[in-house]
Amino acid sequence: MADAELVTNEERLRRFEAITDRALSGLNIADLFDELLDRVRDLLKVDTATILLLDGHTGELVATAAKGLEEEVRRGFRIRVGHGFAGRVAATSAPVTIYDVTPADVVNPILLDAGIRALLGVPMLANGTLVGVLHVGSLTLRRFGPEDVQLLQLVADRASSAGQVRAQILDRQAALALQRSLLPGRLPEIAGLDLAARYVPGHDLGIGGDWYDVFALPSGWLGAVIGDVSGHGLPSAVVMGRIRSALRSYALDRDDPAEVLTALDRKIHHFEAGTLTTALYALIAPDRASVHLSCAGHLPPLLAVPGEPTSLVDLVVDRPFGVGAPLARRHTTVVDLPPGATLVFYTDGLVERRGELIDTGIERLADAIRSGPAEALCDHIMAATIDEPPTDDVALLAIRRHD
Repeated sequence: MADAELVTNEERLRRFEAITDRALSGLNIADLFDELLDRVRDLLKVDTATILLLDGHTGELVATAAKGLEEEVRRGFRIRVGHGFAGRVAATSAPVTIYDVTPADVVNPILLDAGIRALLGVPMLANGTLVGVLHVGSLTLRRFGPEDVQLLQLVADRASSAGQVRAQILDRQAALALQRSLLPGRLPEIAGLDLAARYVPGHDLGIGGDWYDVFALPSGWLGAVIGDVSGHGLPSAVVMGRIRSALRSYALDRDDPAEVLTALDRKIHHFEAGTLTTALYALIAPDRASVHLSCAGHLPPLLAVPGEPTSLVDLVVDRPFGVGAPLARRHTTVVDLPPGATLVFYTDGLVERRGELIDTGIERLADAIRSGPAEALCDHIMAATIDEPPTDDVALLAIRRHD
């Protein structure tokens, strides 16, 4: 019986390789991975199949493509090498199987919520270098045998070693590394505040003009900014990096957010002519009790105060950068930040949907905001507001004052 099963598996693998060869010739990386995962599920008769690629800049595995666990990709799930199931596969560069999945085996709640009972994961290697992890799951108890491991590893090796796939993976890693170098690698630990952020690209390269930043100033005030440079790809990311650096510089010399954005507007008009940019810049007082805000065409933040409905902050929205002549004077609004309150900054990719008023998206976001730690809040917001792969970049920043 075992020999018959092995012959069947080998026969399936030959069909899979032939299909993959044809697919490699004309598919981009997103379509290729979709095709690959469909074939893997059929090949091994499993319920889920997922590819996580290694982000060399952060040392994390990033959910890139999934069948049966699409929510991992929508929520931008990331896990460090060595942590959780996929992290174990990556750390050991060896197959890992789990017969009966328990909370102790995985750190990703999506796997548990989906009802995954058995898992098999193998490393994706290119010339001996870890590229990512391919894993499959079953909703019923199942012991993956040596033939299953061999087949999945052969599939992973074939996908990893294919020239076009490898080149596109490396391009994506380079783009992600650039994006991560322009965004804070880790938010600072600030006394009296709890911070968390998310960024999900809205296109294949994983790079664009949405950005956020948080930085402590010598005065004891905390600067926080979120913005959106028009366009996608490397040009927008480069402009975004220059704007981020300029804002930090201006923030050192000016105590009023409106003055910082006025100087930034002049810089953009002179050095980045033709670039349309929005930004929301906040200065949080040393006692954390108030926030000074200036807005350049960006969506207003949401404020959640315990015991009160979540609402948009009432502030003056000045025009974006790069539109008309530079404004001689921009506005600053002062807002109270009571204990336990949370400010939520976001870009339009989180709330805009085709054929829907943006007010509906903002209401959906407001409904998703609840009290609690900032990291858990960001997870909940992403799960509640993104039900399909975003078509625009998404940046999210939550700032909560401790109770």
